[in-house]
Amino acid sequence: MSGQAPVDNRYGAALLLLAAAVFTADVSVLRFLSPEVAFAQIIFFRSACQLVIVALWIGCRRPTLFRSGNWPMLVLRGLTSLVCWWLYYASFQTLDLALATTLTFSTSLFVVVMAPVVLGEKIGMMRAATTAFGFLGVVLASGAQSFDVKPGVLLGLGSALAAAILIFQNRVLARTEHTATIMVWIGLVASLGTLPGAVAGWTNLPMGDVALLLVAGSLATLGMLLTVEAYRFGEVSGLATFPYARILFALTIGYVVFAEVATPRELAGAGIIVICGLLANERRPHAAP
Repeated sequence: MSGQAPVDNRYGAALLLLAAAVFTADVSVLRFLSPEVAFAQIIFFRSACQLVIVALWIGCRRPTLFRSGNWPMLVLRGLTSLVCWWLYYASFQTLDLALATTLTFSTSLFVVVMAPVVLGEKIGMMRAATTAFGFLGVVLASGAQSFDVKPGVLLGLGSALAAAILIFQNRVLARTEHTATIMVWIGLVASLGTLPGAVAGWTNLPMGDVALLLVAGSLATLGMLLTVEAYRFGEVSGLATFPYARILFALTIGYVVFAEVATPRELAGAGIIVICGLLANERRPHAAP
């Protein structure tokens, strides 16, 4: 989780493909929960699993990583993650796997739109047109007609917008903070933030539901760690296409396990989002992890 590793795009690509499969498994596992499980409990278990896993790693390897003088920014980063996770998991509970997964990739489009305001970057006419066309892909994939947009689509786009904000926050924090420090503070802030809602709506969970929540939370944390490691070994430009494997995994699991069939509009929109996301961010500088 630290140090400068030699460039190995093949290894980085393998890690990203594994992360894509793990993230898909995370949201798929949650679909087997009992209807009685409160949504706040899902987010709480997600946060608590990350907190425990990363805290154990820090405690065993480098206890000094628990401390940081930049705690206000870390708290803000944790709160943004909490909002992002809340919207993210809500969208996957509402939409088909493929559509919800596709919407997550509109994050790159939001980054391009926000970059001139946040970073003062000039995006140019070509990148602006590509980004606009990418959002047309979102409209196509979502099946929106006029102003009739599914609530789940709005949740997914809200999650993507929050994730774009996270990218800019990461750029600032990565200058001074270790990845493990950032992740443990995210887990701490998100756990404390969801604890009141989880307690208020607490239900006596069967052991099967507890096991599913623990598995899903652990998978989500593992997916984040695999993604961080992938970009430590591989070049951003060399790995750009591999995260989109999540769409293929979601299409497959959605069809085989949940009998979900993507419409031609969803497939066409997904293709547009992937292509435009790659083109819009082709020359964008990335902060080191």
